[in-house]
Amino acid sequence: MTTTLDPVQLQTALANLHQAGMPGVFAEVRDNDETWRGAAGVADVDTGRPVTADMRHRVGSITKTFTAAAVLRQVDNGEIDLDTPIGHYLPQLVPGERGMAITVRMLINHTSGLAEYLPRAYPSLAGFPALAKTTPQSLDDNRFTKFHPTELIELGVSSPPCGTPGGTPGVYSNTNYLLLCQLLEAVTGSSAEKCITRDVIERAGLRDTELPDDPSIDGPHSLHYEAWVGMIDPPRDYSVFDMSFVGPAASLISTVADLNRCYRLLLAGEIVSRSSLAQMQSTVPVIAFDGKTLDYGLGLHRLTVPGRGICWGHDGSVWGGGAMSMISADGTRQMSIAVNLQRWNRLDADGRPQPHPIDGALQAFIQLALAG
Repeated sequence: MTTTLDPVQLQTALANLHQAGMPGVFAEVRDNDETWRGAAGVADVDTGRPVTADMRHRVGSITKTFTAAAVLRQVDNGEIDLDTPIGHYLPQLVPGERGMAITVRMLINHTSGLAEYLPRAYPSLAGFPALAKTTPQSLDDNRFTKFHPTELIELGVSSPPCGTPGGTPGVYSNTNYLLLCQLLEAVTGSSAEKCITRDVIERAGLRDTELPDDPSIDGPHSLHYEAWVGMIDPPRDYSVFDMSFVGPAASLISTVADLNRCYRLLLAGEIVSRSSLAQMQSTVPVIAFDGKTLDYGLGLHRLTVPGRGICWGHDGSVWGGGAMSMISADGTRQMSIAVNLQRWNRLDADGRPQPHPIDGALQAFIQLALAG
């Protein structure tokens, strides 16, 4: 079988991304039975320690695919119904008429109308989404803060709604996924972390993936540099951070190889049933944190890639770390990429993020990786 993987082109594209200003980047690309891994740049800007393709990395909201899959496993088991109100399962967390209007499905595809809690949990982000009205102070203040998920949920539920239950476009919100974690605990009697670990991570045979229980990243990893739209200059490392502020909504640590393996098995129907996978691939428009509209299913993005067609996956961001994992609809082509700098775009006089060379170089790699 012929392959369209060109190692020289792929490595050059990673090097271009590093030269555009990304300290370190690493990726794995698969075409049928052929796999390429590569890396460019540094894991530590002070020592010059290089990044390697096998490094473990915080992958942010890619976690949501894992959480959604764990919920769908309980749907397959008959323990959860997607169209049952969350108020039926968790009346104390989403009480009254609102709890009876928001279904489990609306939580997974972000059409619940529940607002994001983070601007209330992190006071310096209160001006979000107007980035010019925020500062990164709360990132430093809360590096080792241990949040309880129900207090974060309360902040989201008590905030002004961002939409009506079931209305579109939906609005992306971590509040939804912390509620799904509480739902998993309610129906299984185990923590969400244990459910996701058992039903997704271990089921997929992922050896280097975990939901961490302390602020450190175990094993070989890069530092995670946060620029906060130019307000942190030079960017600071946030790789050591208590991730309870997002929990199993965005705290996963993984590798590019494990991410590719998980999405490959998911789309092959080996993690959830084929009927549940079809539900995951039923999409609605959802407005992301950056204001762009996503084609969002149940824990999956749908992306149309020129020359490849429909791809499925997710991206993610934490303080200083970013990742993206996509697979073609036919399962033959895959890409997972991790980067160690976030919010690299500075703001213009009107508070809008300015274009940066990283933007084009990143898109060029994604296009090359997925379409050849």
